[in-house]
Amino acid sequence: MHDQSYCSSETIKLAKALIQVQRVLQPATKDRLNPFTHSNYATLNSVMDSCREALLTNGIWLTQYPVPAEPGHLGLVTKLVHAESGQWQSSHAVVPLPKNDPQGLGIAMTYIRRYSISAMLGIVTEDDTDGNLPKDSGKGGQRQKRNPAMQDSAPSPHPSGRSQPTQLPKLDGITYQEITATDGQVCIVATGNTQAKKDLLAGAGFKWNPQRKMWWKYAQAS
Repeated sequence: MHDQSYCSSETIKLAKALIQVQRVLQPATKDRLNPFTHSNYATLNSVMDSCREALLTNGIWLTQYPVPAEPGHLGLVTKLVHAESGQWQSSHAVVPLPKNDPQGLGIAMTYIRRYSISAMLGIVTEDDTDGNLPKDSGKGGQRQKRNPAMQDSAPSPHPSGRSQPTQLPKLDGITYQEITATDGQVCIVATGNTQAKKDLLAGAGFKWNPQRKMWWKYAQAS
C-alpha cells in the first residue's frame, strides 16, 4: 500500500512559492476535440504548457510516478517539491484501466497525469470530459456536450451577450481569435506577424506565452 502521508511536516515555504505560481499560471487551452462527446478538452501538453514556466521560476519540482494498485487499475503519485527547502506535497490517484494491455496503460497514464496536475495547481477543467476511460457508452441518459469550448474562427460575441470587442488594435498582418480556457473564461489570441507588433500588442494588454508562442489576453479585459 502506498504511504498515506501527503505532505512534509512543514509546508510554509512551499505554500508561499505555490501562491506565486498561481499568480502567473497561464490559461490551459482546450486544444483537442473528443469525437465521442463532441467536447473539447485540454491535453497533457496544454496543461504542462500552462504551468511549466511558473513552476520552474518559483523553484518547484513536479514529478509523477506510478505506484502499485489493485488489479486492473493504475495508481499515480503527483508530487510538488520546493527545491530550496525540501518541503513537499503530493496526491495519490487511482483509475481503472480501459484495457489491460500497454495501450490501456498509456491511455490511463495520460488521463490521470493531466487531471492530477490540474487538481494540485488549481487549473480548472470542470468541462473536461474526454470520455476515454473507462468506456461508458451509456444508454439513454448519457450526457453529450455539444457546446464547443474552442473557436477556430474570427472572434464572435461572448455567450453573456457582450458585443464584439472594439478596443482591439487594428494592425496590419494581425488577426484575432477567441478560445475558451479551462477556467471557462474566453481568451483572445493574436496571430500573424506578432513579432513586429509586440510593443503595440503589449500596450493593448496582451501577454506573451513563451510555451505556446502566442500573445493572448482575457476577453473580458478588452
